[in-house]
Amino acid sequence: MQKITSVAVVGTGLIGQAWALVFARAGCDVRIWDGNSEALKKARELIAALAQELQETSLVENAADLMSNIRVCEQLSHALANVDYVQESIPEVLSVKQLLYAQLDTLTPPDAVIGSSTSSIPASEFTENLVHRQRCLVAHPVNPPYLIPVVEICGAPWTAPEAIQICIDLMTRVKQKPVHVRRELDGFILNRLQGALLREAFRLVEQGFVDVDGLDVTIREGLGLRWSFMGPFETIDLNAPGGLEDYCQRYGEMYRSIAEDQVSAEPWSPELVEQLHKARRALAPAESMADRRHWRDRRLMALALHKKTLEAQG
Repeated sequence: MQKITSVAVVGTGLIGQAWALVFARAGCDVRIWDGNSEALKKARELIAALAQELQETSLVENAADLMSNIRVCEQLSHALANVDYVQESIPEVLSVKQLLYAQLDTLTPPDAVIGSSTSSIPASEFTENLVHRQRCLVAHPVNPPYLIPVVEICGAPWTAPEAIQICIDLMTRVKQKPVHVRRELDGFILNRLQGALLREAFRLVEQGFVDVDGLDVTIREGLGLRWSFMGPFETIDLNAPGGLEDYCQRYGEMYRSIAEDQVSAEPWSPELVEQLHKARRALAPAESMADRRHWRDRRLMALALHKKTLEAQG
């Protein structure tokens, strides 16, 4: 099996910076490139600040060692020369991705696997006309991937199984949690699950069953506590004496009845969005958003450290 030692991160926005941390933390030789020279210049400084914060929370041992694995490349060809794997993290604009992938296909070694961080565009839409399209796939992270490890791996119809396995092996080695999405679908898995929950959350508030904060409390202090260490299938398997089958026999009709109220594909109305936005700004004023995002990341760091400790204990 191909051993990945060098990684090019193409695009140095928030996701690209986070990916650089993931790969550098695992000891890979990481080259970063961005079409915006100012963004590229600032990216290393931002990554260094994140690495230092991870060191302070005991999630990395030595931030300086991590940063020594990252090299800034001003030319795309320099970033891609003899590279083993590419993580593309440019904006979600199909035409821009198509132009970039034409370059990636030419400038990378033919056996280098190319993964896209896209959260919404199937790989088939920007790789169809490439000479080496069989090595291209989606490797969709959750932001930020250095704290939330799941990565959705989804090939196009022509992606080689070997390329998918190489990507899965790499993600496992760098301490991510790869999930193989076995065929293309809009939103992949995570966003479809999140979308289903959001749609019902919006509906419950719109129809006056609960307010915005009450809905968030239900997830934060209820479902979310279990979901931080187990998924929905294991949850219901443990919630009935006879396991999953017993649970379905007990509660299947209740969920079928609930589902009858949930069948709707109407867009969220501007009035509802405004109502929810105002409720959120009352709870968290706009000027506090940056501090709140930092608070969120610190909480994720604490949770990541807790889970790391539990895994070490077996």
